[in-house]
Amino acid sequence: LGAGARGNVYGDYAVEYPEQLDIVGVAEPNAIRNERYAKKHAIPSANRFNTWEDVFKKPKFADAVIISTPDQLHYGPCMAALKMGYNVLLEKPISPSEKECRDILELTKKTGRIVAVCHVLRYAPYFIKLRELMQSGTIGEIISVQHLEPIEHTHMAHSYVRGNWHNSTTTTPILLAKSCHDLDIIKWMLGKESESIQAYGDLKWFKKENAPEGSTPRCTDGCAVEKTCPYSALKQYYRKRQRTYVFDLPEDKDKQGDAILEFLKTTNYGRCVYRMDNDQCDHYTTNILFKDNVTATFNMEAFTPWGGRRTRVMGSMGFIEGDMSKFTIYDFRTDQSKTYESKVLDVENYKNEGHGGGDWRLVADWIQAVS
Repeated sequence: LGAGARGNVYGDYAVEYPEQLDIVGVAEPNAIRNERYAKKHAIPSANRFNTWEDVFKKPKFADAVIISTPDQLHYGPCMAALKMGYNVLLEKPISPSEKECRDILELTKKTGRIVAVCHVLRYAPYFIKLRELMQSGTIGEIISVQHLEPIEHTHMAHSYVRGNWHNSTTTTPILLAKSCHDLDIIKWMLGKESESIQAYGDLKWFKKENAPEGSTPRCTDGCAVEKTCPYSALKQYYRKRQRTYVFDLPEDKDKQGDAILEFLKTTNYGRCVYRMDNDQCDHYTTNILFKDNVTATFNMEAFTPWGGRRTRVMGSMGFIEGDMSKFTIYDFRTDQSKTYESKVLDVENYKNEGHGGGDWRLVADWIQAVS
């Protein structure tokens, strides 16, 4: 359900491993995406739907459902799937509503079905090894954790200023939409319950009062500062062709340039980042006190030149610092350090390495669980 970016990530597992997973239906209101997804997975017309509601009007015809709809549209299809006896792979977050989360949990227990939430970082070899080291006593007793999610400045502009998650009233707050991965992974690695939390965040930069003199409502309107603006839509989408998968471009590459320009003239993706109706925080700091007085800080930052995650773990006998590609362990007892590359830890050979290799490993584990 949902043939956007995440729906294709999970669906592509079936293309690579057809003996494990077969996609037999699709629900997607975007006609181009619906058609392309159906073509990729050889889905018959009888199993192509415009809405998720239409899927559940038909008798059960599959073992499980993958729900990769927008954040605020998880509850309805998940509840409907459980009531019909489907197992579920549910894109995070479960729901922006605590009540809806509890409803899904209760119905899962009642039906005996499996709902796997896509906290894919738990399946990344890097974080699996980091958790193992933290819980094994390698650096002694864990005292505190510092975790940074650098969004990367153009990713912020694309997804949380212009894109689907630009306004928290129509989707979910950025800490839930982007960073529930990180809050989950901190708790998972520590293996402790939190006792108190405080958070501070703000939208500081992407506001009308910060628009440069000479800028225009759209980057395509002859903006005087477009060539030097780091957030230029023409630069990101037209000249660099970054993240253009959201545009549903024609397959003929010779026609893609004109299609991009037309898209920028008619959608939010061409609007000035200082003149959107966005309200998502562009920086966030969260302080967490865990059981046994272990502390953690989590920072989400838009204004970085790179993405990924960076983590520091302070222990009584050592220190770990990593960035998802590698981490270094400093041993206070021996005054020695050792660096591990993530490729050394990765014993699997999945072609999709999204989220540090966690995407497809989660799918594989879910398939095994529901089989």
